[in-house]
Amino acid sequence: MVSPSETADDDLAAAMADAGGEADAPKAAGGGGEESDAMAAEWEAMLGGGDPTADDLGGGGGGRDSTRVLNQDEIDSLLGFDEAGEDGEQRSGIQAILNSALVSYERLPMLEVVFDRLVRMMTTSLRNFTSDNVEVSLDDILSQRFGDYLNSIPLPAMLTVFKAEEWDNYGLMTVDSSMIYSIVDVLLGGRRGTAAMRVEGRPYTTIERTLVERMIHVVLADLSAAFDPLSPVTFRFDRLETNPRFATISQPSNACIVARLRIDMEDRGGRLEILIPFATLEPVRELLLQMFMGEKFGRDSIWETHLAEEMWFTEVDLEAVLDTQIMPLSRVLDFQVGSKFLLNAKPDSPVELRCGDLPMFIGKMGRRGNHIAIRVDHRRKTTENTSN
Repeated sequence: MVSPSETADDDLAAAMADAGGEADAPKAAGGGGEESDAMAAEWEAMLGGGDPTADDLGGGGGGRDSTRVLNQDEIDSLLGFDEAGEDGEQRSGIQAILNSALVSYERLPMLEVVFDRLVRMMTTSLRNFTSDNVEVSLDDILSQRFGDYLNSIPLPAMLTVFKAEEWDNYGLMTVDSSMIYSIVDVLLGGRRGTAAMRVEGRPYTTIERTLVERMIHVVLADLSAAFDPLSPVTFRFDRLETNPRFATISQPSNACIVARLRIDMEDRGGRLEILIPFATLEPVRELLLQMFMGEKFGRDSIWETHLAEEMWFTEVDLEAVLDTQIMPLSRVLDFQVGSKFLLNAKPDSPVELRCGDLPMFIGKMGRRGNHIAIRVDHRRKTTENTSN
């Protein structure tokens, strides 16, 4: 009885004998060595003489030398997800590319002062509005692209579009679902100690929209008051939307300031976010660049008094204008020594006294001793100065 292994060995030996005969035939017929080398390489691969793993990795032993497997730390560093650099160090890799277009709000330091005033004012006004213990806290102020912000809004939510009247531009306020149900529960007399019921999968009712709109009017009034010491502005309620696509107030690539506020009413509460595009803040950008409110030097009364006294002794040049004529440049260039032109003035014509380009007095020309003199008749009126 013949075993399967012996049968396989016999078949392999027979195949090698046949191949040897076929390989010797070209040599006997005068064939070149190239065919024999190719046949030898083919049979070496069939018999396992080559390393299949090495061939797959780049061909022979050279593939093993050039192949290197990256560990997890090296992959994280390449992609920019290094945990050690998340505490403020500059990121690299893909994260650096994604975050390279962001604008830091720290260029406008007065925004922190404004939103800090807003938090204090909202705490008082919402307590009066809800007759409940309300705590308002500022979670974060960051800069973000408008399109990225719209895509990150957790739905369902209510989005309020408001207009800054004096700045002639718009802003956006987002109230999340938890805050909506909490304010409705508080205003309609819900029990304390029970969390507000949250119903998903249905549109907001008219009562819910009306109650939230009343709260938004309170917040907008506080936001206007927070900006008053910096620049008086009125934020007017424009419309209330539930679909982010209908609340588009800026280009998706435009940078915006996003302030995230947390409102807690004992065991209820939610989040409220205020978005103001940089284009809206452009009229007051110079004021927002200040490091503190009213960033100006104090008045020096001694220097002001000294400056006022010295101004009375300042010498100024007065010009007596007899007549003014307008003529072409070509005529002026034709003037020669001895050329004459007539003035539209008589000996009794009024003469205008000017200080620079500002007309000051009107008088008559005469003579006093050996000098030509001007007698001031009256002061030039302010309305005439404005018209001229």
